Amino acid sequence: MNKTELVAAIADKSGIAKKDAEKALAAFIDTVATELKKGEKIQLVGFGTFEVRERAAREGINPQTGKKIQIAASKNPVFKAGKALKDSIN
Repeated sequence: MNKTELVAAIADKSGIAKKDAEKALAAFIDTVATELKKGEKIQLVGFGTFEVRERAAREGINPQTGKKIQIAASKNPVFKAGKALKDSIN
């Protein structure tokens, strides 16, 4: 499912216009991204949790040359599914 299909499904299930559904989805994505940038954790009970995890700097190997390289530390967004979501899938 792509973004257009998701917007159409949201509009259909909620009974609102596609334009309004697209605005709501864009606001949700923007809010999640903004809060994650601040280092906040977003927990939606029954659905899951969005959070940022930090990866330490480490040494890696360039697969083309075989030389060792330094990989910088980074922050990665992570989604952990909640129990209700897992149960609904299984």
